[in-house]
Amino acid sequence: MAQQATPDRVPDREAKLGRPMGERQSVHGVVLLLPGGEARSVRRRSARSVAAALPLARRLARAGQDESLVTHLLHYRYRGWNGTAAHPVTDTEWALEEVVRRYGDVSVCLIGTDVGARAALRAGGHPAVNSVLAIAPWLPDPADEPRAIEDEPVAQLAGRRVLLVHGTNDGRSDPELSYRLAERAKKINADVCRFEVHSDGHGLHQHRAEVAALAEDFVLGTLCGRDFARPLADALAAPPPLGLRMPLAAGFGRTLPR
Repeated sequence: MAQQATPDRVPDREAKLGRPMGERQSVHGVVLLLPGGEARSVRRRSARSVAAALPLARRLARAGQDESLVTHLLHYRYRGWNGTAAHPVTDTEWALEEVVRRYGDVSVCLIGTDVGARAALRAGGHPAVNSVLAIAPWLPDPADEPRAIEDEPVAQLAGRRVLLVHGTNDGRSDPELSYRLAERAKKINADVCRFEVHSDGHGLHQHRAEVAALAEDFVLGTLCGRDFARPLADALAAPPPLGLRMPLAAGFGRTLPR
């Protein structure tokens, strides 16, 4: 009987970039989307997580069409974080090098969800990365790793614009952990902010439209030089805790105050 693969005995696979969406003739910037995953698993990437990221990838490609933006989804080798192996981080670093190889000296915005959000924050120090958006970041439970948040690196985020978004009713990853991480990052980088989506859970299903609008505003502001909507500009400028507990208002994106 074949042995089941474990994080200590991983199958040999390669990460892949999904097909490009958006303008490909003269690329000005790239949005790299990192789907969610699991804490420990060497199974193949989750088709469900990839499918969940597609609507945002398409929306950003349409929004950035006149700005020559391209979006790509990263297909991981394995769906798990897998402890110190941190496989999604390695895959993200490979993807960033592939983006540079394909498009040259372009700015990249990393957008990650769940496990992908943690990978985006970890890989944010790559020279091509201009900005990082972490949506509902998965972070280890302190009961399992007591010093995980204190030891999670943040120095690599210096010089980047960083936005975290987290539902206050997230039952998979404690939103207070992302607050503590953002608080540490804010001490070394003023361009860090965090929005709270009140009463929403890990998938942010109740306020999907608002989260997508916030992501679009962040991407066009960081990669294309557009003015941020006032709530985002205020959050980046505000000192903690205000700028790290900014509520995402219902209806954000229908009318964006500037």
